[in-house]
Amino acid sequence: MNFTRTFVALLAMCWALAGIPASAHDDAPPHEIHKIVIQVSDNSEGTFTKVLNNASNMSNFFLTRGEEYEIEIVAYNAGLHMLRTDTSPVLERIQSFTDSVPNVTISACGNTIKGMSKQAGRDIEIVPNARVVPGGIVRLMELSDQGYFMIRP
Repeated sequence: MNFTRTFVALLAMCWALAGIPASAHDDAPPHEIHKIVIQVSDNSEGTFTKVLNNASNMSNFFLTRGEEYEIEIVAYNAGLHMLRTDTSPVLERIQSFTDSVPNVTISACGNTIKGMSKQAGRDIEIVPNARVVPGGIVRLMELSDQGYFMIRP
């Protein structure tokens, strides 16, 4: 074995004994999950499209790099129209979004659903791949406390 191989082997062994992976660098960040939340509160087809494009592009970026991530889209107030089966201008895309883009959760504000149902005089339906959270703003606060980076397109 030549000197370089011996040195590298000894260095890897020292790193292993110290609990440092052999591939670690001094400037490498600790392993973490990228956490992003996207806020949707406007009733705008352009905003809805941007939100879906942003989530899809981020997902592709992290998948390409082999990095872990979680993305949550939180819709409340007028932004709930993105998820409504009767008013969404992006209905076809949103209905299959979580199947085609991994690690994305879609959350709908329960308070907004109640308010819109009352105003409409009937229950409104949201896409089945969205989950209802008690309050959209409360959910944003919870995610912020968990270290999520917030985006509002």
